[in-house]
Amino acid sequence: MKLVREMMTKDVESCSLLDNMFEVAVKMKELNVGAIPIVDEDKLVGMITDRDIAVRGVAEKNPGSTKVEKIMSDKLITAKADMTTKEALQLMAEHQIRRLPVVDGEKLIGMVSLGDFAIEERTDEQAGRALSDISERENFIQ
Repeated sequence: MKLVREMMTKDVESCSLLDNMFEVAVKMKELNVGAIPIVDEDKLVGMITDRDIAVRGVAEKNPGSTKVEKIMSDKLITAKADMTTKEALQLMAEHQIRRLPVVDGEKLIGMVSLGDFAIEERTDEQAGRALSDISERENFIQ
C-alpha cells in the first residue's frame, strides 16, 4: 500500500494572513489551482478555495482588500505523510473534500488531491469511489 508521502506535492505555494482576497485569487490564477493553504510562521492556519472566494467573499460583497482570515476555512482536515493512500481517500470522502494538506505537526509539508490519486493505477478505483461519494453528497446538499 502506498503512503501519502509518495504521492503528495512537496513544493506547495501558500499565502499568509497578511494577504487579501484579491492577492489569493491572482495567485490561484497564476498557478492554475483552486485552493491555497494559508500559513502563519510555518504553521498551517487555514485554506482558501475558489469557492470560498465566490461564496464568502464576492457573494457577501466583500472587497478584494478583505483579509484572508475573514473568508478562509480554519477548521482543517489534514493528513500525515505516513498515512496510507486508502486512509487519505477515506478521510477525503468522509469530509467531502478534494484537497488534503499534509502536515508534520502543524507545519505544511505537502498537498494531495483526488487528481493525484486518480492518476495512480493502484488507487484509481479508490479515487473513483471517493470522487463519487463526494459528488453524490454535493448534489444531495445543493
